Amino acid sequence: MARRPGPADHVPSRPTWRCRACGVAWPCSTAKLNLLAKYRQRKAELKADLLAQQETAADDLAELDGGRRPAGLEDRFTAWVEPRG
Repeated sequence: MARRPGPADHVPSRPTWRCRACGVAWPCSTAKLNLLAKYRQRKAELKADLLAQQETAADDLAELDGGRRPAGLEDRFTAWVEPRG
């Protein structure tokens, strides 16, 4: 019997940057919750980590799409870190 994915399984699959557990664009909702918990009082560190991952994702995704860097990665990777007001 296959094991059901747990919260720790919600990590990116490169080079597509889809969640290994649920298949949606990473960071998925579960990954976001995990990251917020992990970096609870260190939002600046979380944002810096996500910016680095965003750059890696942009490079990976561009390679898959003939060199075109994808638009909108900021919303996907970092916009959710700050509370909306």
